[in-house]
Amino acid sequence: MSLNGRPPDPGLAQQVPGTGVVQPDRLRATLRQFATGVTVVTAGRDTPHGMTANSFTAVSLSPPLVLICVNRAAAIHQTVLDNGSFAVSVLSGSQEDVARHFADHSRPRGRAEFDVVSWSRGRGTGAPLIHGALAWIECALAAVYYGGDHAIFLGSVLASDYGPAADTLLFFGGAFHSPALCQAARP
Repeated sequence: MSLNGRPPDPGLAQQVPGTGVVQPDRLRATLRQFATGVTVVTAGRDTPHGMTANSFTAVSLSPPLVLICVNRAAAIHQTVLDNGSFAVSVLSGSQEDVARHFADHSRPRGRAEFDVVSWSRGRGTGAPLIHGALAWIECALAAVYYGGDHAIFLGSVLASDYGPAADTLLFFGGAFHSPALCQAARP
């Protein structure tokens, strides 16, 4: 039975017979039905690395904590561990090209991967903060948890800020989208 008391739709989750394991392609298709914001996660002061990520979420306001999930084979994984910190830039609707750049596995690495974007160093981490982003957050690494091929980095928020939001960049159905938004009031 499903949580709502009705039998589950057999087309929603397809398991490999006899294993109880969901097929990866079916799971990917299922997860594409959840709209997420798009961020660029950065780490490193001297040799910075960046990656496009939609696996970012708030964890707690007190104490202020967020998390990101990073593939353990990604170069930025070791950079976060070595530096003990990371930064997150929440992309605006006009920054799809930035998201695509940092998702492209053939891009240059290290400082050169930031040559195509305007950025400045975060005061708390030294990690690049992408100009034009809707918001940014700098974090000290608070804990690391391992889940499959990814590391879950829990970050203690050191600093954050945001600007006016006229649009945002979303990822849904395997594609980028940029819906118009009502402007957020600043407290």
